[in-house]
Amino acid sequence: MYQLNDKIRNLKPYDPISGEYAIRLDANESFFSLPEDLQQEYARIASHLALNRYPDPLATQLCQAFADYYQVPVENVTAGNGSDELISIICNSFLEKGDRFLTLEPEFSMYRFYGSLSEGVPVTLQKPENLQIDVDEVIRVCREQDIKLLIFSNPCNPTSLGLGREEVRRLISSVEALVVLDEAYMDFWAQSLLPEFQDYDNLMILRTCSKAFGGAALRLGFAVASLPLTNALKAVKSPYNVNSFSQAAGAALLGRKEASQAALEEILRSREELLSGLKELEREFPQALHVYESCTNFAFLRMEKAEGAHAYLLGQSIAVRKFPGYLRITAGTLQENAAVLEALARFLRDAGKE
Repeated sequence: MYQLNDKIRNLKPYDPISGEYAIRLDANESFFSLPEDLQQEYARIASHLALNRYPDPLATQLCQAFADYYQVPVENVTAGNGSDELISIICNSFLEKGDRFLTLEPEFSMYRFYGSLSEGVPVTLQKPENLQIDVDEVIRVCREQDIKLLIFSNPCNPTSLGLGREEVRRLISSVEALVVLDEAYMDFWAQSLLPEFQDYDNLMILRTCSKAFGGAALRLGFAVASLPLTNALKAVKSPYNVNSFSQAAGAALLGRKEASQAALEEILRSREELLSGLKELEREFPQALHVYESCTNFAFLRMEKAEGAHAYLLGQSIAVRKFPGYLRITAGTLQENAAVLEALARFLRDAGKE
């Protein structure tokens, strides 16, 4: 009888919240629907696709649109079927069996998953109570444990906190490991290393269209790195990894810089409104929750009764993300923010009567 091997035998599929909810603030998506003219452009793109032909293996038009938007050389850009695919490829290719890789917890769970699936040896460094990255400790662990790959998000998912550019520079320059810097949320902050990626031969920066651009369904991620790293990544990825529709639709999306910037400003205003409301609740219930500062499009809360609050919100048809002792809430529309704040206030007041 066929037996699954040890590395996959006990794996469980990724389990996001499923079901129908009136308000979805659990996945850090943009709350903007695509404008009518862009939807019409997408309909035109779909009607003209040669579905009997494979897509451009290098996603040339898409990578050029990304390069133009962020002012980086197009030859240093690799497109992926979402950042997840790129993370998987990087772990499978730049790690050899038995190589140690480092993640900083709490972090995006798929880093450890893909690294372990690639038969790398995971090393986990727990962040201190304030959830900030201790750069000196990261450098020490990388050196003492011969870390081959360090991967972390900045700003961080799920903590919403950011590490300043100077400290990131110091970290990259102080380790021999390949540093995979996931800047999925950097559109909401101004500390990107994209303008200086060529200063480092051990740096690979990831970006996405899923957050600030509102293109989560397109599954578009990008890696930016030196030419040796980029050429290696293009050599090991599958040849037709980004489908033809996503390539054309992503290029159209990235070509609308003024509209994207306007949407980004609205998302940031929504985040500040959400944080303001949450901090009011923190002042009212200082023992019940703590609100972290945010460099992203979501808020991160430490809550003693996070499990109960999460269940209560689901009962109100409001989905947010739950972690042990924490909640993560995406900034939504004004009405969505108001609804989640009102529901949380009711839960905290009821809990205080127990």
